[in-house]
Amino acid sequence: MSAIHPSQLNFLARHAPFDHMEPGHLLWMLERMRLGYYAAGEVIVSPEQGAVDRFLVIKQGMVHGEQNVAHASEADTWLELAEGECFPLGALLADRPVASVYRAGSDTFCYELPAADFRQLNEMSAAFRDFCTRRIANLLEHSKQVIQAQYSHSSVEQQSLASPLSAIIRRAPVTCAPDTSVRRVLEVMHEQRIGSMVATDEEARPLGILTLHDVLDRIALPQIDLDQPVIQVMSAHLSSMPPQAQAHEAALMMAKHGFRHVLVVENERLIGLISEKDLFALQRVGLREIGSTIRHAETPEVLQQAAADIRHMAHNMMAQGVAPEQLTQFISTFNDLLTARVVELECKASGLLGTPLHEGLCWMALGSEGRVEQTLNTDQDNAIIFDVPQGMDADEVREKLLPVAKRINETLALCGFPLCKGEIMAGNPKWCLSLEEWKRTFSGWLSGGSPEALLHATIFFDFRSLYGAHHLAEDLRGWLARVASDNSRFLHLMAENALNNRPPLGVVRDFVVGKENKLDLKVNGITPFVDAARIFSLAAGVTQTNTIQRLRLSAAKMNLHESEIDAWIDALLFIQVLRLRHHDESSAEGAGDAALDNKIDPEKLNELDRRILKEAFRQARKLQARLSLEYHL
Repeated sequence: MSAIHPSQLNFLARHAPFDHMEPGHLLWMLERMRLGYYAAGEVIVSPEQGAVDRFLVIKQGMVHGEQNVAHASEADTWLELAEGECFPLGALLADRPVASVYRAGSDTFCYELPAADFRQLNEMSAAFRDFCTRRIANLLEHSKQVIQAQYSHSSVEQQSLASPLSAIIRRAPVTCAPDTSVRRVLEVMHEQRIGSMVATDEEARPLGILTLHDVLDRIALPQIDLDQPVIQVMSAHLSSMPPQAQAHEAALMMAKHGFRHVLVVENERLIGLISEKDLFALQRVGLREIGSTIRHAETPEVLQQAAADIRHMAHNMMAQGVAPEQLTQFISTFNDLLTARVVELECKASGLLGTPLHEGLCWMALGSEGRVEQTLNTDQDNAIIFDVPQGMDADEVREKLLPVAKRINETLALCGFPLCKGEIMAGNPKWCLSLEEWKRTFSGWLSGGSPEALLHATIFFDFRSLYGAHHLAEDLRGWLARVASDNSRFLHLMAENALNNRPPLGVVRDFVVGKENKLDLKVNGITPFVDAARIFSLAAGVTQTNTIQRLRLSAAKMNLHESEIDAWIDALLFIQVLRLRHHDESSAEGAGDAALDNKIDPEKLNELDRRILKEAFRQARKLQARLSLEYHL
């Protein structure tokens, strides 16, 4: 080009990687580019043309990548490129022909840079080189910066003293009747690890308060009768504020009058209690505090609050820029801890603790928790594997364990983990089995399972021990790794099922959406990666259940290139980021746990996220192409 128009610079500056390149390098590139035109349906680059001779950036129009020379159709178009996107990077870097046909999907204009100039620019510009060699990872870094800025802003707002008191209340107030004995009140405060107790009447109107700071002056030193009504030693001088009052107003009241607690009252009814700690901790729930609360919990109510704290922790971690892989591990780890405590409490309540049945009991997580990949939207997927004590048979053991398992499922539901609609839970007799019964069940899937049966069974291959006799799950996993890797029919059927779920990339539009014009990020986004990684791991004899670990540990035996795996993992993690954001934003808007879903409207994404999501789906298609090649499908 003989002259550079400002509009050309403005256009490129809106798209990666050009938005991060030095102005001098950008001008150098534009000076050497020419503008090419391609009519709708015209081939732009194809394998028959030999080694690629130019780098192209779409200025206007649309380009389809096709796996054969036929015109674009839903079956053979595997990617769609829009304005601002560039191609074909892989072929240029390797100095080889393209593997696919690139065809104009509409009348299209492209900026074109000769291959020799492309290679020189790659040497000159670090930003350009980094993008070309790590395209999706680079795009993800751009997006992460935007996400972190958004969440940091929302986190600051959430933690501000300008927040209404209704946003700071962490739990429903623990109350008692005014005639409850002092002794019983102190016992409840100790059991629930709370620092205050409010007496209310039958209409929930507050009458008095007792705090830990009152215990010394009002109870211990006077050595009062602990069986007298607590209202007689409570402070009746109560400070209260409405839920719409701001946190800084409560802080000023505490500072002015020396109070440590403020009652939140609406229509004369007590709805919450704000402590000095709540205000000045700025809502930062610590990891150690959550873990300690769960480990010492004695009631479902305490565990319910811990589950809410886990969700709050996830929001704060997103604000701090914690990577999605680590974040889902944190969520899963704390959910593991909470689940194990529920199991322990129910075993204790049922009298199982210390018996041979308890010693031979293993509670297993399945699905996303089994893979250590839980988000904020997760239902229950669990099972029991048990050892059969001498003198009993499996049916007798099952009869004793099932009532306990059902109560565990019900308690987990109270803590925000909805019951599985497909009844894949330990309280279902089908999934409360002895070690030998589990081996027979898996053998049935491996040797004679129909495609439909295997489709429903995939979740069971992600099992992981959470509580009890861990060696039983390890035994089952080791056995499964040995027998599955040698079963080619089973792996072929699993691959066939996996390939039926194609990433929703469109031909006419960017994405194929459902009736609600939404994409399901779990079914169509995450699942293709999870399914392929599971198959590779079973074929390679890998015993890990986490998707990323499965991909990495299967690489050598499956001849998967490290750069391919890195791109697949980056794509998976970006989709996971979108899911976490969607769940967190839905929760902030008041959606309950049961109302959270994985469906997003792609039209509401910003341009950068839409572009990365398209690239992530392309990576899913590449992964499926590798799966198809491996199993000749």
